[in-house]
Amino acid sequence: MIVNSKEEALKEPLSLYDFLISKEYDLSKIAIELNKQIVSKKDYENTILKDSDSLEIVWFVGGG
Repeated sequence: MIVNSKEEALKEPLSLYDFLISKEYDLSKIAIELNKQIVSKKDYENTILKDSDSLEIVWFVGGG
């Protein structure tokens, strides 16, 4: 699987939610694009990642 342009090995099938939690992402501050499609937060738990997937994770950063 490709995550933010870097290869990442999946040891077993994993939901998007479980992957993000295992990497300690703050789910309230990110947006996900999976295979060039935006994934709604409500779909994270039902979205199963595969080795052939391409995942882009975007962080929201405050500033002023």
